[in-house]
Amino acid sequence: MDFTRRQIAQSATMALLSSGAPRSATRASAQPASDFPLPGSPARSAFAVIENEVCLNNARWHPLSKGSKQAVVDYLDYKARGIWNPPDTVSRAQESVKASFAKLINADASEIAFVNSTTAGENLFVASLDLLASGGNVVTDALHFEGSLYFYEALKQRGVDVRVVQPRGWKIVTEDLEKVVNKETRLVAISQVSFINGFQHNVKQICDLAHAHGALVYVDAVQAAGAVPIDVRAWDVDAMGCASYKWLMGDMGLGFLYVRKDVLPRLRQTSFGYRQLSDFAYHAFPWDQPGTYPVSWKQRDGAAGMFEIGTVSNSTLAALTYSLSYIHALGVERIQAHAQTLITRLQDELPRLGYQSITPRDTLSPIATFLVANQEKTKRALRTAKVDVSMNPGRMRISPSIYNVRDDIEALLSALD
Repeated sequence: MDFTRRQIAQSATMALLSSGAPRSATRASAQPASDFPLPGSPARSAFAVIENEVCLNNARWHPLSKGSKQAVVDYLDYKARGIWNPPDTVSRAQESVKASFAKLINADASEIAFVNSTTAGENLFVASLDLLASGGNVVTDALHFEGSLYFYEALKQRGVDVRVVQPRGWKIVTEDLEKVVNKETRLVAISQVSFINGFQHNVKQICDLAHAHGALVYVDAVQAAGAVPIDVRAWDVDAMGCASYKWLMGDMGLGFLYVRKDVLPRLRQTSFGYRQLSDFAYHAFPWDQPGTYPVSWKQRDGAAGMFEIGTVSNSTLAALTYSLSYIHALGVERIQAHAQTLITRLQDELPRLGYQSITPRDTLSPIATFLVANQEKTKRALRTAKVDVSMNPGRMRISPSIYNVRDDIEALLSALD
């Protein structure tokens, strides 16, 4: 069901790295409140950041909740006392987190591989297409992530036909994509939510366009997962990458790469590591079982068998055991709706103060961006008021989350008035 921003504005449990919930994590978690997503937030007391500043910069990196912090502390205590007590807690946590993320995007856990960042996931997936050898073109747009644009421009310098669609009215118009996608297109790569201004693609529409020409679709979901609904099955997404330090409320060093199971046979494996194996045996030493020298192995099925390479960040994994459960408990639709109650106020008031919005009004992401005429004056005003937003040359990006309330927005408006 589709909603306008005004309609949607009106409208934890956890599995941790121990046999039971940590003592303080239960205290830190706030249960979903009946008045959520009204201006009061049921999550406010769960975040220590409110004691230090008015943080409206969650699209940069989301502050840890008290529960996630405690989960990391519990993991460090576990590692300090000896990681084999009990022996399989990390493995179980990895399985739990992968399953929880899969549920968040409506995928199977077998379609998820751990990667260390969104960019790593995109690189691994694109490398498996072997574009330099196979030819064809890649279509992306100027509202895709800056690291991705660098990536595709570098491929262009090596001979790949890369086509970058420019925005019109600070959005990517589907008709402009239709003009450059053709039967030679191998890949369409987009950000579901643009880090520039929060613009949202209609992912289902993009997938239908690409698939009609035989192309695959890669979606960068780092500014979407945990903040807006995702359904890779309904949209028919081929691949999706996401880190965990933004709206998943984890930390850096661990992310996810989704690849639809029927897409995997079309890809070429380009990286190799022990996490891709379900079994491994030596046949080189006197005590080994007989076999072909020097080793034999069995590869794992699914995305992990092709894309997982080496170790993962277990401290980030610990944070995610808490934060993903908390996101599921609150519900992504309600998280999205809460952000819209705050962004609606920004969209109404900031243009009156001279800050022109470059975020389309029909956007339902947690990001709103405004043009800034006097960068230093704006920075000083916000710094004095201890209001944290993202400032870039010529623009200001504001990104409220579940712990923000109307008073936070009023503090920003008052500082800039």
